[in-house]
Amino acid sequence: MKPDDSKTVYDGKLIDVVVERWGDHEREIVDHPGAVAIVAVDSEGMLTLVRQRREAVRVELLELPAGTLEAGEAPLDCARRELEEETGLTGGSWREAATFYTTPGFCRERMHLFFAEELERGEASPESDEELEVVRWPTSEIAANVAAIEDAKTIAGLLLYLQKVG
Repeated sequence: MKPDDSKTVYDGKLIDVVVERWGDHEREIVDHPGAVAIVAVDSEGMLTLVRQRREAVRVELLELPAGTLEAGEAPLDCARRELEEETGLTGGSWREAATFYTTPGFCRERMHLFFAEELERGEASPESDEELEVVRWPTSEIAANVAAIEDAKTIAGLLLYLQKVG
């Protein structure tokens, strides 16, 4: 399916906004390059999450490590890069668990979710504009804590992980 007409009304660093005409209706759509999220479990059986300020919602959220794809970057390469930057975790065994749209009512962001296990701990090196707190949970506590999470990708990722191990 293609719109009858499309024009870019905002050309940003991370996203663009396009207005598309579908018959008699116009839609404002966020064009996003795509992203990755990682359910990261280290060799001690600990899940690693990050707490960070999200200016758009004006709160700190507890989330899976995640990041935006760079032009031409493979999702797995992006996931490994982002995980090491945000948490210092490397190595382990990886598999892509799911791919989904985050907010398809107005945004084209497609998220690639990975499960990474048996990871080795190291030193994080976040971007200069990222203030992250690394939070570790025993995997046995995921089910008890998932309802307190407010980030959709993290809820989806943790529930899919629980389904895998359950």
